Amino acid sequence: MHTAYVVVTLLAVVANLAIALADVLRAKFVLANSASVGVPESWLVPLGLVKAAGAAGLVLGLLGVPLIGTVAAAGLVLFFVGAVLTHLRARNYALGFPGVFLALAAGAFVLSLA
Repeated sequence: MHTAYVVVTLLAVVANLAIALADVLRAKFVLANSASVGVPESWLVPLGLVKAAGAAGLVLGLLGVPLIGTVAAAGLVLFFVGAVLTHLRARNYALGFPGVFLALAAGAFVLSLA
């Protein structure tokens, strides 16, 4: 089970750092997606920093502070549940992107408890 936790958590870290960087750099696909669901452009940097903080917490969990890793994973689960709900509220049913991030966060969370 430990190997699965490490692999899933590392995938979650890489994915969240990548999208956090895209948010902070205001990548074109991020601007288009946020506009399609009604998220103001001014929120991109703060949202990116939240994702980066979650990734950092996951790394701390891997480095021997399991409580921080579990809390970070739970926070990311809540964050991406909010992202899915934001898409649904906007009647944007392209849930693949936030769904993958949610699945990775949920996997890291569940495996951190095992």
